[in-house]
Amino acid sequence: MKIKRYEDLDLQGLDVMREIGSIGAGHGATALSRLLRKTTRITIPTVSILGCEEAAERIGDMEKLVAAALVKMSGDIDGIMLFLFDLDFANTVLEPLTGCTWDNFLDMDDMACSALEEVGNIVICSYINAFSQLVQMDIQLSVPSFTVNMVGGILMVPVAEYGYETDKLMYCSADFVIEGKSSSDWLLMLPDIPSLNKILERLGVL
Repeated sequence: MKIKRYEDLDLQGLDVMREIGSIGAGHGATALSRLLRKTTRITIPTVSILGCEEAAERIGDMEKLVAAALVKMSGDIDGIMLFLFDLDFANTVLEPLTGCTWDNFLDMDDMACSALEEVGNIVICSYINAFSQLVQMDIQLSVPSFTVNMVGGILMVPVAEYGYETDKLMYCSADFVIEGKSSSDWLLMLPDIPSLNKILERLGVL
């Protein structure tokens, strides 16, 4: 039976999305390792269906300042990919790339913001390339957009995009471990509901 909302996903569907997340995030970690020239791996991903406020609580709180790279998916799959950085993770990747660290997102210069946007784009593209090969679907990605905002403001983007279908988000989390230092990041892969049904059908869940 096709699902009508994210929260209709059963344990089998969540397990499938978790496995996809593990494969995709693993490729993202490999790309990040090459970019930073540092050994990088990921922890086992978790996948949850959460409301906006619940997702924000996992990240910190609604008013926590974070940076985000956003990419839209089209082709066989329509949806949004969001990759969020907290300040600690942002500095972990900025120091080897730019030689600088920052005390506040709002103080970052154009070079730092551009570097974070590119890191987010590389991780998302690596994730989607692995995912598209797994499900044998053609997925095009938009040019990334980058923003610094409170968690609540950023999470309202997918809620507004798909609010007519659900107020829930599919929240994926897997920490990057860079040369032994664990850093939290948050990756939200949000296919629309017809696309999610396509994925589950292709993988034999529906």
